[in-house]
Amino acid sequence: MQPGTPGMNLLRRLTLFCILTFAICTISAETIPDLTKDKIIVPDEIPGVETLTAEDVIEKANSIDKLVIIDARINKDRASGYIEDSSSLPDINTNCDTLSKLVADKQTPLLFYCNGVKCGRSVVAVKIAKSCGYKNLSWFRGGFEEWKQKGYQYVTEPGT
Repeated sequence: MQPGTPGMNLLRRLTLFCILTFAICTISAETIPDLTKDKIIVPDEIPGVETLTAEDVIEKANSIDKLVIIDARINKDRASGYIEDSSSLPDINTNCDTLSKLVADKQTPLLFYCNGVKCGRSVVAVKIAKSCGYKNLSWFRGGFEEWKQKGYQYVTEPGT
């Protein structure tokens, strides 16, 4: 067959098909990412947002009267305990309207937390707050996991 003839083009297509089929069949399931799930990458820091440790949270809470601590976890997680005086506003319910109902003044210091370094809920919530124009933002990256690990006091609802 001469290059460029219909028979040669069919042969190239069949060869390519066989190569691709072989490649797909030899890839293990672990190497194929699940593109149906959104994965929030938890960064080490969020630009324009102060990153805190548990000790920083305590210091900030003791030194700033108007500090609003926001628990970005879902209610099921909050039921296992939460930082005293924190307000529940799950990331899935966080938007400019819900934030303004909780805190009208965009200069008010806000501190967000969730379950810990693998939890992206507080990342989402703090980024939403930033996009809504809130200026004085802090993020407790270690979250409730670090809080409990260090033995700091927390609140649980009766019956939990």
